[in-house]
Amino acid sequence: MPTDTSEKALETIIVNSLTSGGWLAGSPQAYEREYQVDLVQLTAFLEATQPGLVDAFDLHNASPTRHKFLSRLQGEITKRGIVDVLRNGINHGPHSVDLFYGTPTPGNTAAEERYAQNRFTVTRQLRYSNNETALALDLGLFVNGLPIATLELKNSLTKQTVGDAIEQYKRDRDPRERLFELGRCIAHFAVDDSEVYFCTQLAGKASWFLPFNRGWNQGGGNPPNPNGLKTAYFWEEVLHPQSLTNILENYAQVVEEENPKKPGKKKRKAIFPRYHQLDAVRKLLADVQARGAGQRYLIQHSAGSGKSNSIAWLAHQLVGLQRDGQPVFDSVVVVTDRRILDKQIRDTIRQFAQVKSTVGHAVHSGDLRTFLQSGKKIIITTVQKFPFILDEISLEQGKSFAILIDEAHSSQSGRSAAAMNQAMSGDHLPAASADEGEQDTEDWINEALDKRMQSRKMLKNASYFAFTATPKNRTLETFGTPVQQQGQVQHLPFHVYSMKQATQEGFIMDVLKSYTPVQSYYRLVKKVEADPEFDAKRAQKKLRNYVEGHQHAIRTKAEIMVDHFHEQVIAQQKVGGEARAMIVTGSIQRAIEYFHAVRDYLSERKSPYKAIVAFSGEPEYGGVKVTEASLNGFPSQDIPDRIQEDPYRFLICADKFQTGYDEPLLHTMYVDKPLSGIKAVQTLSRLNRAHPKKHDVFVLDFQNDTEVIQKSFEPYYRTTVLSDETDPNKLHDLKSDLDGMQVYSPEQVDALVELYLSGAQRDRLDPILDACVADYNELDEEQQVEFKGNAKSFVRIYSFLAALLPYSDAAWEKLSIFLNFLIPKLPAPKEEDLSRGILETIDMDSYRAEKQAMQHIALTDKDGTVDPTPGAGVLGKAEAELDTLSHILKAFNDQFGNIQWSDKDKLHKLITEEIPARVAEDIAYQNAMRNSSKQNARIEGNKALGRVLVALMKDNTELFKQYSDNGSFQKWMQDMVFDLTYNENQRGL
Repeated sequence: MPTDTSEKALETIIVNSLTSGGWLAGSPQAYEREYQVDLVQLTAFLEATQPGLVDAFDLHNASPTRHKFLSRLQGEITKRGIVDVLRNGINHGPHSVDLFYGTPTPGNTAAEERYAQNRFTVTRQLRYSNNETALALDLGLFVNGLPIATLELKNSLTKQTVGDAIEQYKRDRDPRERLFELGRCIAHFAVDDSEVYFCTQLAGKASWFLPFNRGWNQGGGNPPNPNGLKTAYFWEEVLHPQSLTNILENYAQVVEEENPKKPGKKKRKAIFPRYHQLDAVRKLLADVQARGAGQRYLIQHSAGSGKSNSIAWLAHQLVGLQRDGQPVFDSVVVVTDRRILDKQIRDTIRQFAQVKSTVGHAVHSGDLRTFLQSGKKIIITTVQKFPFILDEISLEQGKSFAILIDEAHSSQSGRSAAAMNQAMSGDHLPAASADEGEQDTEDWINEALDKRMQSRKMLKNASYFAFTATPKNRTLETFGTPVQQQGQVQHLPFHVYSMKQATQEGFIMDVLKSYTPVQSYYRLVKKVEADPEFDAKRAQKKLRNYVEGHQHAIRTKAEIMVDHFHEQVIAQQKVGGEARAMIVTGSIQRAIEYFHAVRDYLSERKSPYKAIVAFSGEPEYGGVKVTEASLNGFPSQDIPDRIQEDPYRFLICADKFQTGYDEPLLHTMYVDKPLSGIKAVQTLSRLNRAHPKKHDVFVLDFQNDTEVIQKSFEPYYRTTVLSDETDPNKLHDLKSDLDGMQVYSPEQVDALVELYLSGAQRDRLDPILDACVADYNELDEEQQVEFKGNAKSFVRIYSFLAALLPYSDAAWEKLSIFLNFLIPKLPAPKEEDLSRGILETIDMDSYRAEKQAMQHIALTDKDGTVDPTPGAGVLGKAEAELDTLSHILKAFNDQFGNIQWSDKDKLHKLITEEIPARVAEDIAYQNAMRNSSKQNARIEGNKALGRVLVALMKDNTELFKQYSDNGSFQKWMQDMVFDLTYNENQRGL
């Protein structure tokens, strides 16, 4: 008999595997469609565990008593969700009903016996509908008679795939059926022999299925399985009773969150882990249980991959983790350096933590100490608060901690980390005392230094779990797993969910797929007769900044952005018509300028939409101090909520919302800021959040080229690897160089450190520092640059390496203390700006911006590497290259100038004189200028210009082609001709 390759055969494989691994085969006839329950299995469970309830509820008879109980049960599932009902049971009349027994603690025989009574059943061809009685699901999964999941199966050998299963759910499974209501099942799975997808809430065509695949070659899909089907892990591992119990206890949940479209109202949301989340948390817990406290873990999970939930699941399971019968950790501290995510992580953990009193949010410096003393098990705070905890916390010896770090960056590897370590260890600087007569000053100083150095070390009684999408070299070296490779020690992440996999799975959007550079063309002219000399390199930068920040350029770019948004985003119903755009600017001043330009042009277009501006502080604009609130008309904290509401569609940012901001409605980004490295990845990744109605994203970039963006993303596309460890000899070399410049003496370093550690008044420190500053000022400019750069490098590298090195060096600690006081006092090197005044000598003759071809920036399919921390700082200053103003302008215009026209002189006269004159003679345009509004006059002027160009087309095909094909050029020419003709006409009137 040939092999059965039908869909039914796949069903048989799955059922046979489940029933051989602890599941029972259910009967479709036992399913009560009215109550959505397998009454046979529910009754059997209650008879085995709570036999008195079977009679009390008359479960063997179709009586009103049974009806009341089953109605009560279904009502509770509707209200609370199946997970909560299984975890906590229900109350019915005088009875408390347990419906599920969780994982027993080791050695608890009674709990083990109760857990063994749970009945996991799989039912084939489940007829689920009361109305459409012929409709059947391929598989239904039950726990103690209560449905928890459904499966639709497809088989690629019959030319159907998981995509067909997804379509079947969307097309044929009515979400109004009770079984498909939110919270009734933990998930609905579409499965074939290659892939698995799931959905937590069916919604017809809007149902959002997410991948539940292991990944292959750091991309999507699943690896070949030498022992069976690629998806066998799903039913053999994930659905194993112990694994499923763990998911029900610690991962699956129905939560409530604010509904941005209905302020004050909550919306419910079902949560089920992605495979990479489940895999990462389980592997971390297993490693901790095997090795205990004191380890370091780096988890490289792509932006938008659900790190907040992963952190929450890990945190509340670490609390209860035991090793040799004892808790591994006394407290779990969650640290984030992204203020936006502080509340998000806090709320997520509270939703998942089953004992709410175990969670505390450390807002003030004394909160951590209070929470630890009051028994809070999970404490959430920001890294900025740790330095203020030093003087307030005093921990008992012998406690251990888990420190979970969200978006771990280099701030976790330097002074903030040292402060955190000192706070958690309870080590404080010794205080001088009259009882310490036997201890001389040198002993006391040495003890103080030793305690400082020890406090910098990574805590031996703490485990660190660092989550990031873009690990820097310090992050890899601090938290990564060291591996010997070809004579070098490389550092790797403990767990990876790569950008490649997340993109291929469709969980995040490919932000580089529709990347469009915008080339700016402009021409500058001299407005002075002389031809002075300037520093050419600095002058070029100033000229570029001048042009891009010119009022006309800002207005032009704002119009391009707004027009594009209306014509390419709104008109095409991106994100179901709900798309938002972000404008990324390079400064607060530029952001405010864009805000006004966008606002004004939206008004001119009679657009229904508005813009929001985001920046920090109270800058001056137009001679008046402004704030986010004063410009937007609502408080700053409301920005994330308001951008989700109409009429707000544009978010204009200056260094805000470019990291850690999670907004799935963001579809388009307009970039007018130089970006490179991690900043480029983090900024553009704001677009990558998936949404059921989001099928693409778009980047319009006025500043950066594709090569820079590609190089920025390459290291983080797959696993990021540190190529080698930082060489501690760099500190010896830097110290030797600094000592040799004789800005300070060893005696001055020792004196200042002794004063500082003994708590002397600061006015006793300043004379030492001021004397060193005086010596620094005697150095020439290049030496000053070298000294200050090396001093900063020493402090940076020492604060990093001190946490990692197995040994300590008092001389390094002393110099670090000394330089931390000296560096802020050092004046900037005496450097003359030889480009000063150039902006007063030039004017902008023309400006236009032209969109280039849309590109898909492809990334190399290989692991990325980053180099260790560099050693020396800036070792010198580049010599100024003086050049004449005319040569500087020529070089600038050659680089950024207009299109190469064949006859520039003739063309210039045609555009600036002949065409405006012909347009001004147009009768319809003249009537509009005399008798109508300026806006109507502009419309007629553009029509007149079109007619003139058609008449000139035969002799000026090059100009006509540019006007017809190049929207930016057309806009520039319309504005220029209208300004010339309309203003002249108004003066005549």
